[in-house]
Amino acid sequence: MTLWRKVILLFFGFLPVAAWAQINTDRMMLMGRNALYYEDYVLSIQRFNMVISAKPYLSEPYFYRGLAKFYLEDYAGAEKDCGSAIERNPFLPDNYELRGLCRINLQRYQDAVSDYNSLLNIEPENESALHNMTLCYLELKDYDSAVNCVDRMLALWPQKAQLYTMKAQAYFMQKDTTQAMECLDKALDIDPYEGQAWAMRASVYADKGEYKLAEEALDKTIQQIPREAGHYINRALVRYHQRNLRGAMDDYDVALELDSANYIGHFNRGLLRAQVGDDNRAIDDFNFVLKLEPDNMIALFNRALMLDNTGDYQGAIRDINAVIKEFPNFWTGYQFRAEVRRKLGDTKGAEQDEFKVLKAQMEMRYGNKKNVVAKSTRKVSDRTMEDYDKLVEADTESDDAPSYESEYRGKIQNRKTELRPEPYLVLSYYSKLNGFQRRIYNKELEQLNAKRVLPEALLMTNEEIPLDEEQVQKHFLSIRTLSDKIALQPSNAMWYFTRAIDEYLVQDFEKAMSDVNRVVELDSTFVLGYFLRAQIRMKNQEVRNAEQGQDEKGGTELWNFDASRPVYQAALADCDRVLAADPNFAGCYYNKGNIYLKMNLWAEAIASYTRALECNSGYADAYYNRGVAYILSGDTAKGVADLSHAGEMGLYKAYNLIKRYGNKVLAEKK
Repeated sequence: MTLWRKVILLFFGFLPVAAWAQINTDRMMLMGRNALYYEDYVLSIQRFNMVISAKPYLSEPYFYRGLAKFYLEDYAGAEKDCGSAIERNPFLPDNYELRGLCRINLQRYQDAVSDYNSLLNIEPENESALHNMTLCYLELKDYDSAVNCVDRMLALWPQKAQLYTMKAQAYFMQKDTTQAMECLDKALDIDPYEGQAWAMRASVYADKGEYKLAEEALDKTIQQIPREAGHYINRALVRYHQRNLRGAMDDYDVALELDSANYIGHFNRGLLRAQVGDDNRAIDDFNFVLKLEPDNMIALFNRALMLDNTGDYQGAIRDINAVIKEFPNFWTGYQFRAEVRRKLGDTKGAEQDEFKVLKAQMEMRYGNKKNVVAKSTRKVSDRTMEDYDKLVEADTESDDAPSYESEYRGKIQNRKTELRPEPYLVLSYYSKLNGFQRRIYNKELEQLNAKRVLPEALLMTNEEIPLDEEQVQKHFLSIRTLSDKIALQPSNAMWYFTRAIDEYLVQDFEKAMSDVNRVVELDSTFVLGYFLRAQIRMKNQEVRNAEQGQDEKGGTELWNFDASRPVYQAALADCDRVLAADPNFAGCYYNKGNIYLKMNLWAEAIASYTRALECNSGYADAYYNRGVAYILSGDTAKGVADLSHAGEMGLYKAYNLIKRYGNKVLAEKK
């Protein structure tokens, strides 16, 4: 028997096989949840599969595997896994909550109601369950049950304005405008800044033709909900009814900045541009509509009108021919084509079209056609060609309806907050390339790659990507191969480093930390070992914080971590070791800034990002994150200036924050 085998037997002999099986499954669960947090859904499912195979009687792995499937939009598979979890433990509320959401996405609302009732038997005051159950009743047109459900919430939270807004929605769906308006009044008495209530009130005023009041209500809506394109679309329409074409045009411009693919915005702006003689830009809008809906004959006819105005008669004929082929009784089309044909010198064709129009007019004059009261707008679904020059309204008011709530993305992944820094710079073999280069140069890394001791070139990036199944298997195989090599030569630091990267990529942070500790023990001068260790510390702590719910303390931003945690200090110490060897390493200063942000130390974060920019003046991510740090510290003007630099350098998402916080800068100047 070899010495190595004797050591294994001596060490493992103190624990029974069942105990080691428990340790292995616990590790698999932890790694699966790590992968789930970082959106490596394929890897997480694989980990939970291993736990289920070993211990099929456990409820938890079925729940987490179902959650991974839910994020992959495999709602049927997720529902089945939740059912398996419930069979094994019917007393865990999360199982019912997730299955309810799956059933909602599968449009099985009655089954979702059943799940929420089961959940409420366990947690009678679960607001998310009551909220979603109310909306399920609305989908089922069981309005009395929906109102009763809201009343149940009001008994628990009588001062929550959103509940009265939801109750108003139920009354609107019953066509009971009186009670709905009473609920909206109550909501606004409690909270005059309840934007959804103002939006619903605006809809009522608009339906009654009280456009001035509707515009005032929408002004208040937009003050509270400034990022919703639909509210600008609605305000543009009520402004149009008041002959405020410039104001309507401005609203369509803003709406399309927020939602560039909005059909109503492009179509209506095209009509308004046509009315003010901006023919070429009207053509651009109709081109966009036709790109979305190539068979939209109304848009095609309007484009034909604009092409005629700009002198493109052949293009106008092409478009109108297509319209007439689809609608052979569209007499306005024939009249228009006759005019264009005369411009092209086709007198015979023009006379034929004019004769058809004359004949149709005679039939209408002496026939029994009833006059229809014309409306100034049409619904999206109304494709009557005679209404080609009317602005479009949405078919329903669904934009004003409350939406389903899901706690899971908040609990597990915490991806809701807009004002957040760009991620840590990490070592990886994989990087997302989306038109903006996010890798950064480091001389130690370049030297390491030049030696070709790693299986492939190692990158330094903050654009990590989830691994697919083939990549996962490749790294598991690499771990096994390296383990065999390390068993033969346990003093080879590079093999530990390589295995640590593999373990990091498959989300086994505990083993990765053990290996990288061994790396710096064997070679204290290996700078990338300290860099990797800081990376693993912070990634692992991010998952642990989320699991413990520390990201969900009060406020809207995710900066509620305990600065006294040793892991942050240890990560900073690792960064300092790297910088002692390479004082011009911009990426390490950038990572220090991110750690300080986690600790609520805004001044230190700003100083670190500033040092990164002194080392690399073109570092867009450092500008972006320093802008975030300035805003969090209260210096919005400097924050917006930094975000502007980041945007200029190609990090275009900065403009979203600039738009959001730019008005605040103007207010501060006043």
